[in-house]
Amino acid sequence: MSTDLLVLALLVLIVLAGSALCSGLEAALLAVNPLRVHELAARPNPIRGAKRLDKLRKRLGRTLSVLVIANNGFNIFGSLMLGGYAAFVFEHRNVNGIALPIFSIGLTVLVILFGEILPKSLGSRFALQVSLASAPLLNLLGLVMRPLVILLERLMPAITAEDELNIDEDEIRQLARLGSQKGQIEDDEAAMIAKVFQLNDLTARDLMTPRVAAPTLDGTSSLNKLRNSLITHDEQWWVVLGAGVDKVLGVASRDRLLTAIVQGLGHLTAADLSESVDFVPEMIRADRLLDTFQADKNGVRVVVDEFGGFVGLIGAEAVLAVLAGWWRKSS
Repeated sequence: MSTDLLVLALLVLIVLAGSALCSGLEAALLAVNPLRVHELAARPNPIRGAKRLDKLRKRLGRTLSVLVIANNGFNIFGSLMLGGYAAFVFEHRNVNGIALPIFSIGLTVLVILFGEILPKSLGSRFALQVSLASAPLLNLLGLVMRPLVILLERLMPAITAEDELNIDEDEIRQLARLGSQKGQIEDDEAAMIAKVFQLNDLTARDLMTPRVAAPTLDGTSSLNKLRNSLITHDEQWWVVLGAGVDKVLGVASRDRLLTAIVQGLGHLTAADLSESVDFVPEMIRADRLLDTFQADKNGVRVVVDEFGGFVGLIGAEAVLAVLAGWWRKSS
């Protein structure tokens, strides 16, 4: 094979290689999971290229502009130059009539197959590995093309927009469901994630024991008079009431009251053995309510309405029942 044909073949390989590299990198950048990249970059000992890739992902418009410029440089400018050189070679060999159209068709097919389809498929399949490995090259290309990119950003400000890492509840639910279907996380873990978000949709009013069913004691009555009620009902915590139904003196532990009776202290009243209790509004969200139980000695709250009236009793177990899947909405 003569020198001119060897040069033509080498130029074809260069154009195909450049187009394939740009296409593969573009597909990898678009397909890589930004959460995974952020996690790798945030590690105490980040994987090589992770921090640089994270920065490139944050300015994805700028990074893609660099790749598009390079890719079109190979596909358009390179193809034009190849066509011109091929015409010169074929004319020199007196085969210009049929060889040039065949060459043009063949080059187009090669660019489509090996410069676009195949590299994009591989880039999407091995997105993380390709993106991490190419981060230094992309950074270098960005520095080389910076004057041109800055000009484009002035003309099209959307390129400069910084991509924020955002994800909402629905996306997390779908990711958990997909991870469960793929076997990457356990089914109960996916279910637990969904239930955690359910807490944000429930209030104390949804989970509380309403006043009509809540265990209450007359704060002025002696333990001897309350003995039968305490023995018959096994509720752990009782609301101790004053003169009115909305006059809450505190809460009392059933175990403490029964212990006092056994010790011969039945003359004491429920109010004497009651403990202070925190009041929560009935519309407080369950997730915020759960936080209030941390480091709490009794683990119950008295629920009040907007006027401060006693409307129910709720314990930490009522909120935890949602996470465990035991809670069912009453009809």
